Amino acid sequence: MADSAHAAATFDIVVCGQGPAGRALAHRCLAHGLTVAVVDPAPERRWRATYAVWADELPGWLDRGVVAATVPEPVAWGRREHRLARAYAVLDTGRLQDALSPAGAAVFPDRAVRCEPHRVTLASGTELRGDRVIDARGLRRDPARAEQTAHGVLVPADRVRGTETLFMDWRRDNGADPAAPPSFLYAVPLDAGTVLLEETCLAGRPALDDAELRRRLHRRLAARSIALTGTEEIERVRFPVQGGRPGPERFGAAGGLLHPATGYSVAASLAAADTAATGGMYWTPRARAVAALRAAGLRALLALPPERVPDFFDAFFTLPAHRQRAYLSGPDDLTGVLAAMAGLFPQLPRSTRLTVARATLDLRVRSQRPGGSAMME
Repeated sequence: MADSAHAAATFDIVVCGQGPAGRALAHRCLAHGLTVAVVDPAPERRWRATYAVWADELPGWLDRGVVAATVPEPVAWGRREHRLARAYAVLDTGRLQDALSPAGAAVFPDRAVRCEPHRVTLASGTELRGDRVIDARGLRRDPARAEQTAHGVLVPADRVRGTETLFMDWRRDNGADPAAPPSFLYAVPLDAGTVLLEETCLAGRPALDDAELRRRLHRRLAARSIALTGTEEIERVRFPVQGGRPGPERFGAAGGLLHPATGYSVAASLAAADTAATGGMYWTPRARAVAALRAAGLRALLALPPERVPDFFDAFFTLPAHRQRAYLSGPDDLTGVLAAMAGLFPQLPRSTRLTVARATLDLRVRSQRPGGSAMME
């Protein structure tokens, strides 16, 4: 805990928020010899969410001991199976949090109520000054923003023996009405003895609620002869997938590092932490163009009628592995992202192409069912 003398000091950097993005940034600033203050109402609260990345996204400075499980070829399903030629790493949440320790920073267990370029005002009235102030508090929920939601259960691995690691599985055995907003099954090992099985709404405005996702998950698992006892630990997910604003004053999801097509932000934040720590520019013109294209891709996906969503992902996962990688990862491969989007379009069913083209160009897309678009109202 910081004292009044620390509060009176001017720091090289003040980081507001100690989730994965803020903690990674503070950790790398300290590694570069900067004086750091961190602000968070509960800076030592243990993280409970599951984080996963593509294995090739992990930065060289991060201890590989944070990896709990690596899957060489995860599987995706639209209407058919796709084996993804890219290793997928599930992180040990506790070890990741410990590896990103901000030891050496002045810690203020308080809430930032105002972040300015060189000053932070805390709920207690304390003011902190810094050569730089970075807001890494994530994104606030807002009815105008699409959200990702999920309901998961942690199951002993021997109870799901034979179940493959599923990056996403859009098959229709979850009992949902074909005209209802779709959801997919995500299934990953958390360690040698535990598997997370999670029914996920990729994005919605409003997103599917927890009760509906729970019903779908239980129906799907019953259809696959996976028994639940009712005593399993539960994971619930809800966060916005829109609203981040690129810029030097924000970092992580708040700073536009959340991938709009997947909801992933941890890998991008880890990758950008060193550049941000040293004041470098990671939001180059190419990176901003890539972010805009990915946002256009999300519009296209959200405009699809429910029955066409599996077709969209069948088309995407038919792309060559390097095209998939360009779209899913990396901040500034503009050529690769354009090539991925251009390669996806002719793979789509003819009846879907107009909808995708109009949404990508941000033209008005008329709903193809009563009540709105497939995934987002």
